[in-house]
Parts: sequence; C-alpha cells; structure tokens
Amino acid sequence: MSASFVVGSLLPFGFHRLDGQSVVAVSAAGDHTFLTPQELSILVQTPEKLELKKRAELQSKFFLTGKNSFGTIELLRSRIAARKETVLAGQSLHIIVPTLQCEHSCQYCQVSRRLDDVGHSMTPAQIDATCETIFQSQANALTIEFQGGDPLLRFDLIQRAIDLIQKMNFDHKRRIRFVIASTLHQLTSEMCEYFRSNQVYLSTSLDGPAALHNKNRPLPSRDSHARTLAGIELARRIMGPQAVAALMTTTKASLEYPEAIVDEYVKHGFTEIFMRPLSLYGFAKRNIKSLGYTLPEFTSFYQKALHRVLEWNARGTELREGTAALIFNKILSPFDAGYVDLQSPTGSGLAVLVYNYDGYVYPSDEARMLAETGDCSLRLGCIGDSLTQLMTSPVMRQLIETSISTQAVGCETCAFNSFCGPDPVGAQAEFGDMGTVALLTEHCKRHKWLFEYFFQKLRTADDDFLDIAYRWAHPAGYSDA
Repeated sequence: MSASFVVGSLLPFGFHRLDGQSVVAVSAAGDHTFLTPQELSILVQTPEKLELKKRAELQSKFFLTGKNSFGTIELLRSRIAARKETVLAGQSLHIIVPTLQCEHSCQYCQVSRRLDDVGHSMTPAQIDATCETIFQSQANALTIEFQGGDPLLRFDLIQRAIDLIQKMNFDHKRRIRFVIASTLHQLTSEMCEYFRSNQVYLSTSLDGPAALHNKNRPLPSRDSHARTLAGIELARRIMGPQAVAALMTTTKASLEYPEAIVDEYVKHGFTEIFMRPLSLYGFAKRNIKSLGYTLPEFTSFYQKALHRVLEWNARGTELREGTAALIFNKILSPFDAGYVDLQSPTGSGLAVLVYNYDGYVYPSDEARMLAETGDCSLRLGCIGDSLTQLMTSPVMRQLIETSISTQAVGCETCAFNSFCGPDPVGAQAEFGDMGTVALLTEHCKRHKWLFEYFFQKLRTADDDFLDIAYRWAHPAGYSDA
C-alpha cells in the first residue's frame, strides 16, 4: 500500500528568489526548502499537485497542514516559542563597564579614550548596586562581561564585583560565566591566578598580522601586537589553552589582507575567528572617511576570508568563522544561540543590560557608545534602579515596539524575518530615529546579504561543506562576548 498525504491548509511562509532557477522558502517555524519557480507557483495555488515526497517535506517543515491541523498548529507554536526563548527568558548578558581608562588610541573605537581616572570609573557603591540588579533577572544562566576602556586598569573593581556575585550566588544558584574584554597589556600572573580560581575567561582584540594590528590599535610604543600576544601567552600558561578568545574589527586597511588575517589566527592557535565589520557608533563614526568601506567591499573581503577558513578546515585545522556560525545557527538549528543583534523583539534590554561607568544603564553596548558622542536618548535609567523600573521605562517600550519583525515595514514580508529583526539601536545611530524603516539600515542590508549568500552556498553544497555548516550551527561554548 502506498502512503498518502492529505493536504489541508497552506501555512504562512516567506520566499526569496536566489536566481532564475531557485527560490528559498522559509516557514514561520524557520525551516527552509529550496523550490523551483514552478514548484512555488504550485505550492501557492494547488499544493495537492506537488510530488508526494515534496508534500511530505513541506508538511514536516510547517508549510502545509494535513487533514487534521490542530496538532500541527500547536507544534508550530512550540517551535516559534523555542526560537524566542533566549530573548524572552530574561537578561542573560550583563556588561559592566568599570572604567573608561585605556592606553590605546584606536580610530575605530566607539568610545572616547581616557587616561585619567577622575570621573571615568564606577564607584564601589555602583558596583554593589549593579550586582543586586543582575540577580533580579530571571535568566538561569548569567554571563557577566567586563568592558571598558580597558577594565584591567581597574582590577580592584572587577575583583569586587566577582567576589560579591560569587557570594550572592550561594543563595541564587545561577550558572555564572565571567568574561573580561581587554587588551591584556595590564595582565599579571596574580590576575591570572585569580581568574583561574573563579573560572573567568578573557577576550581580546587581534586585528591581524603585526603591521595591521599596530596600525588599527596604535600605542606610542608601537608594540601593541607584541604586547597582546604576550598577554595571550601568559593567560594560556596559567589559566589553560582555552582561556582566551579573540576577535577582529575590519577597517579599510584590513580589506587587502583577508587571507593573512585568517592565517594569523591559525598561527597563534585560535580555533575561532569572527570577521566583524566596523561598528559605526560613537567616535568611530567620526573617522568613517579614513576607516569605512562599502557593503560590496566588505562582502568581497568576507568571502575571501571565509574561503581561507574553509581551506584550513580542509587541511585538518579546525577553525570556525563566527559570522557564518551565527547564520547557520539561525537557519539549521531549531534552537537560537541568542545573538543579541538578530533578535525580535530586540535583544537590547531584553537579553542584555549595560551598567556604565557614568552611572547609567543602557540596553546594549552600542547604546552606551552613542552616549559618548552626546546622544543619551537610549538611557534606560540609573545604576541602582530596579530591573522592573528599567524594563518599564519609555525607552524600553519604544525599543520593543520598533523591533517586531512581523510588524515592521518591509520586515513583515521578508523571507528571513523568522531569523532576524529590526535593530532600533543601530537605526538610532545611523538615522537618529529608532523607528527608521529597517530596509534602509546598514544592519538590514548586511544581514540580508548574509542570509542570501549562505542559502546559495547550502543549495549547492557538497557533503564536506554541509558537515561544517551543521557543526557550526551548534557552536560549543557559544559567546556574545
């Protein structure tokens, strides 16, 4: 007896034409399928005429219901809820900025450098109040990340926060992860011993080979690259080989060296590289003429760098590219890794909070960067305010209202809206208005290109590429840091 599938209702889905022969269709659950234009037409008009195998696939991926649709609809709701779990489970990432002090004068830095400590560091009382607010979050797992400036210049404040959080967690019993984002130039053996005993991870910047790194991240001594590598080596020796992660920022100077940048990460034993574009916030925006580039220039750079990453993997050297991993997680996994920038409603405020040296609380790292150049419109409140006060602030309500992908103009018909969402913080930075139509923003243009690019690659992928894609879709120890 041959199997049969009774076609019921057509469920909501979006589609995007990849080329003249292929369309990617995405269901409300975030499952995808590749169709010919002819199959798309049949699906919309007479789905019962599709081949049996294709109908079965489309029912399993929530494009079609069967004769009895109740169970399918309930399962679809569960799948959608699973994708929203990370942003609705409470603030899991808490960024503490103990100081704005830093020795570097990076042109692309989003915040103003300060060498003096007067008025540019948190007080002990603010550290204590921050820790109280952190535990008001309902999230079971908490990542506490220290940023700056260079937070190691105020190791005393870091230590105060970690000690207090560890003490408070005897009662709260949350899963705690500590991360410190630093140049590592101030790192000492004593710090490393303390970090090891408290399971603290380090994150640093490595922009590529010495000449490029030193150009992007200048010091008067012109040895930024060497000092960063020395910090990495010290941390690995005392804290373990996986103690330090690194990320790079792509500037105009980086565009000529995609392969060399990737090779630098392999050379120094990293298993992940994040080809991160320039963030045009704060003071970085002022230097756009010397640092910036067009989207086509970035995509060309990115494709060359990714190709190099894949070459290393083919040679047996494990290296994960962070941007690709994020996209694969979105389209190949039913469980979202929680990357803040691709949440709907926004992860800003709902998934992350920033407790800044200036005494204010911001919904994201980018929001506090805007404040450094005078745009303080995204302040949620003050350190010491309750989480309820912060979450019910007018700014937070507006952030949520402008970030619903199923309602925003242009997003509601986008095939990728189950993976993405408007970025109101980015819109504020780019246009001075959180409610700017998402299609106009750099955030939308870049991510739309990324989704289209990787769907194209998946459509024509061989087994080796698919193996990498599915492994990267479930990154072990994934971090927003």
